[in-house]
Amino acid sequence: MALVRLDVRFDALDAFVEEANHHVVVSITDADTIIALGSLHDRLQRPIGVWLELSEDYSAQMAARDVATLSWLIPLDTVVVSALTAEASAQVLEALLTNDEVNFSNGVATLVGAYNRPAPPTPVAVWSFDGTHLRRGDEVLREASSESSGVGDVTTYR
Repeated sequence: MALVRLDVRFDALDAFVEEANHHVVVSITDADTIIALGSLHDRLQRPIGVWLELSEDYSAQMAARDVATLSWLIPLDTVVVSALTAEASAQVLEALLTNDEVNFSNGVATLVGAYNRPAPPTPVAVWSFDGTHLRRGDEVLREASSESSGVGDVTTYR
């Protein structure tokens, strides 16, 4: 399996849409990624993913809300969570992408009777990135190549 990350500048979104003929996980380098991708709701036809940088100011719980909303605007099938606590944050995000009541606790959150409805209309694969490795369950990917294109910087993980 390969995962391709594309770092795009906001002013290159039009070029990104025209070049979006293969699946990528997108990060907008100079604007809010969720808002920028949401603005493409009527232009994206193929599923894409979103790369989110979490912090003390942008928690996994807030990211789960944003991912669920974005999934109703564009065809979204993947999210990568990048953070110091990436794996635990990805677990929180994944737990909150259901219609079920969430009762969950780990090193970054304790959720009791939590809901994040509506859940995405199709399943969203949640990956964690610790700065070196992408992880999802037992699957681990490492950076295989990096290059620049007219649309942005492309990093492939295998």
